[in-house]
Amino acid sequence: MESLFDIQNPGFKDILTYGHVQIPKEGITFIKGPSGAGKSTLLKLLNASVSPSSGALFYKGRNLAEMDTVTLRKEVILIGQNVYLFDLSIRENFHEYYRYREMDTPSDETIQKYLKLCHLDFDLNASATSMSGGERQRVYIAICISLAPEVILMDEPTSALDLTTSKALLADLKVFAKEKGMTMVIVSHDDALSASFADHIIDVKKGGA
Repeated sequence: MESLFDIQNPGFKDILTYGHVQIPKEGITFIKGPSGAGKSTLLKLLNASVSPSSGALFYKGRNLAEMDTVTLRKEVILIGQNVYLFDLSIRENFHEYYRYREMDTPSDETIQKYLKLCHLDFDLNASATSMSGGERQRVYIAICISLAPEVILMDEPTSALDLTTSKALLADLKVFAKEKGMTMVIVSHDDALSASFADHIIDVKKGGA
């Protein structure tokens, strides 16, 4: 199995220490562990939102510390629990993120396809300000996967969803990732979901992996 990320004993602020872990290319890797173990921090390390205080992380054989972060984050997108959407309509939010990347905004039909993939049924004129936190996160997921990055990092994408919707969302995302050759890394506290949908599991202990 080809390795995409090679995590070589990184530490973070002398609080967290991770072991030597590899994340394979393609498929879905789940990161699980107790609260405060550093799962979310590991996601941030993977797209260089934060830097390790020791050790190193490699992406496609390149040390993240030596990579251009803007280029990296176009390939490796992090979707946190609190996402940023403009106080605009869904269509306009897609437009703003595509404009930032100097890409043409997709058609309404294509936008609706990605919303449906994320189990959302909204008019494209609907304002992001009227949505719940879980709905906003899924709109952001729809935007991000439509950008076709190589890697999507997601922090608790199902935390605001009921079990039925959680399973349906992850099932559809897994099929999508396989079709597109995309790698997804998901932090989840739900062992049942990781057991059902993970191709690979990283178990982070208290204080790091």
